[in-house]
Amino acid sequence: MMVYKRYFCLFLMLLGLSCSQGEGVRTMPVEDFFKSQDKVGYRVSPDGKNLSYLKLEGKNQNLYIENLETGKDKKVTKLKEKNINFYFWVGNNDLIYYKENGDASRESDIFIINKDGSNERQLTENERSRIRVLDDQLMDDKYLLVSSNKRDSTVFDVYRLNVREGAMVMAAKNPGNITDWITDAEGKLRLAISSDGVNETVLYRANEASAFKPVMTNNFKTSVRPIAFAHNQPNIIYAISDVNRDKAALVEIDCNTGKENKVLFGNDTINITDAQYSRKKQRLSFVVYETWKKEKHYLDDSAKILYNNLDKLLPKTETRIMDRDKAENVYLVRTFTDRNPGSYYLYVAETGKLRKLSDFNSAIREEEMCEMKPIVYTSRDGLKIHGYLTLPLNKKAENLPVVVLPHDGPVGRNLWGYNPEVQFLANRGYAVFQVNYRGSAGYGKAFMAAGFKEWGCKIQKDINDGVKWLISKKIADPKRIAIYGSGFGGQIALTGLYSGKGTYVCAASNSGIINLFTYLKSIPPYLKPSLQMYYEIIGNPLTDVERMRQASPLFQVDKINFPVFIAHNTKSRNINSGETIQFVKNLQKRNISVNYLEMEGDPFHGKNDESRQKFYLGLEQFLEANLKKK
Repeated sequence: MMVYKRYFCLFLMLLGLSCSQGEGVRTMPVEDFFKSQDKVGYRVSPDGKNLSYLKLEGKNQNLYIENLETGKDKKVTKLKEKNINFYFWVGNNDLIYYKENGDASRESDIFIINKDGSNERQLTENERSRIRVLDDQLMDDKYLLVSSNKRDSTVFDVYRLNVREGAMVMAAKNPGNITDWITDAEGKLRLAISSDGVNETVLYRANEASAFKPVMTNNFKTSVRPIAFAHNQPNIIYAISDVNRDKAALVEIDCNTGKENKVLFGNDTINITDAQYSRKKQRLSFVVYETWKKEKHYLDDSAKILYNNLDKLLPKTETRIMDRDKAENVYLVRTFTDRNPGSYYLYVAETGKLRKLSDFNSAIREEEMCEMKPIVYTSRDGLKIHGYLTLPLNKKAENLPVVVLPHDGPVGRNLWGYNPEVQFLANRGYAVFQVNYRGSAGYGKAFMAAGFKEWGCKIQKDINDGVKWLISKKIADPKRIAIYGSGFGGQIALTGLYSGKGTYVCAASNSGIINLFTYLKSIPPYLKPSLQMYYEIIGNPLTDVERMRQASPLFQVDKINFPVFIAHNTKSRNINSGETIQFVKNLQKRNISVNYLEMEGDPFHGKNDESRQKFYLGLEQFLEANLKKK
């Protein structure tokens, strides 16, 4: 009860602040919210002498290197058709990058290039496989540990990739059930995670000459995530674990016995989601836990001093360290708030100097953006549901048109921070309501498990109960409530039209999951070992047929009686284009108003500004016609 009161008092206080804003806030152009960044992907070289970044030049994106001593930068790559998906430094003189492909999640083009732009060469061929770097430490000045499913599409083996010659030699063969490989601070392969589909086992070896042995086994609903090995104690790991507890804690585990030695930080009221380990200092720096936003608990005084210094230099903003040099002296810092997408800075700890690199989006003015406020309410079956409410600046907080914005899934959650979709909708005069329904991450394993197999049922009820809460507070106009989401959020939006009993007057879906059976069939081969886990979370297509049909909008067309906006990515692996087109046609046969937008590729990542603008203009017009003008 005290938690509820604290949230509600905070909500009322911020509500008053929002209502005191003046009228006449300008309607910003759609493109201002969703601009591609001119400079992205900043990284610091291991020796701290160079800064790298990706720069957008027209439709091309290339890699640049700046010498931090001279301030001079140099264009390193000269790509014209394909862009760089991901890159990183290997040593002080070389960088590895992945070229963009038609289906980047399936194929791998890996190149290496000198920091001066010379000696560019391809390390791997364009194969129908995936390659992931396990550790960016360069061993013997030439080897990287990578995992790849090139031998067998269903499993990932570990290879030593010679970055000088391009040769890949197998370092560990996957017996068929390993889902993850983990290295220690020296880059040696010491841990693995196996799965039988439902249960996960942590495997350990004392050194690379030894065989892996099982340490502990838990159901997938219980999580053990290794963070680092303890310095000078090769059998001890630090991990985020919720074994025998609901909320995850930072613990110390003895890999010889599989037993938990002690809790380093955690309690029954907070959920630990991350931890930072310093290789240089060889100790844990801090843990991250989530309440209504992310918080830190420091385990090392030097880390606390570092962030306190940043807070003094960058007041009234959140700071995240995105990269650092090996000596932990030169830092790349990202800032943001709920009303500001933030900026990138370079910070040198030794001198205390801070240099601004670029803004995330220079078109955004903080004073025109809206506050994202935490809220909490109780569902009909007594579960505490958390979320966020963003109110438009130029409206009184009463009788507002509302856009409900459920997050994607099948797990995940909404987070406090700058969200361009939220700000775009609030700028158009809508209250934006985000719900962390049961099944969302960050609230403990019981809350997450409560959402398993509840698509279209209790998950939907959680969101509908939130809408009723808004109406009871007289914030929402019950006749002007829309629902919009992407992926599983789109599934929730479309399902809301036939399970919400008139709660929503229209729904919008961006590549929404319309058929849970098709979604499960689309799971790629390398995730097949976890297929049973997906069955537990979403539903078993053999034993949960009726439940899954009810939660699949494709089969419920006759129950949908309100306008629909559907945007479809024809290259999406999770959605069958033929099914989407048939779904639209079946709605039209029933004279349901349907706005259909077809897109080739995902317009929400990278530089596809034209498609992105087209989507949000379509969404704006749809909501204007079906929500605001009612």
